[in-house]
Amino acid sequence: MTIIFDSSAADFAWTKSSYSGSQGDCIEVAHGALPAALPVRDSKRPAGPAVVFGDTTWGAFVDAVKRGDVA
Repeated sequence: MTIIFDSSAADFAWTKSSYSGSQGDCIEVAHGALPAALPVRDSKRPAGPAVVFGDTTWGAFVDAVKRGDVA
C-alpha cells in the first residue's frame, strides 16, 4: 500500500539521495521513521506532501525506475 501525507507535520530525519543532481532534482527519504515503510518526498518541496511506500511497494517502484518504466 502507498499513502500520501503532509510531510511538514512529520518530525522525521530526512536524507537526500546520493544521486542528487546539481539542479535540485532529487528526493529525500526518512529511513527508519515508520515500521515496514519508507517516506519519500521531493527535496525542492520539503513542506509539501510525502509518499509512504510499504517495503514491497518501494522495491517494485525502484525496479520499475531501473527498467525505465518510470521517468
